[in-house]
Amino acid sequence: MGGMRLKGFLAIAGLAVAVVVLLLTGLNPGGGGNAVKEPAPTQSQGNTQATAPRQAPASNPSCLPEINASQLPAEARQTLALIAKGGPYPYSRDGVTFGNRERLLPRKPSGFYKEYTVRTPGESDRGARRIIAGKDGGKFYTPDHYASFSFIIEGK
Repeated sequence: MGGMRLKGFLAIAGLAVAVVVLLLTGLNPGGGGNAVKEPAPTQSQGNTQATAPRQAPASNPSCLPEINASQLPAEARQTLALIAKGGPYPYSRDGVTFGNRERLLPRKPSGFYKEYTVRTPGESDRGARRIIAGKDGGKFYTPDHYASFSFIIEGK
């Protein structure tokens, strides 16, 4: 009789562990409640002579804070416009591979991210501000030379 109780206890304990694992990994067998909301699509603004097809806005693949493009400094919005039209860029290092050595952005294969300078008024060099663009269309802003990042919500 003791063996039957032990088997029942182990079955219940196993079920409890499975439920905890599901909760910790974010899986939702019921299909509701934990869905990640995709951002609403935005309308294209203008350039009908774009050289590359526009990608759909990227959703935030990171746990980084978000910033609306309209809240960025004017110079950052200018850099976003240059990225959208494919240049020309004012700095020779614009468009080079960003290595993500700080590992603050989602980890991707080498060459996935490119960096672009955001001009800083009063600086004689490139300054500390950058926009990092991923091949998936996601963009990140750093005001402090890669010490921190915000995911850019474009179209807002």
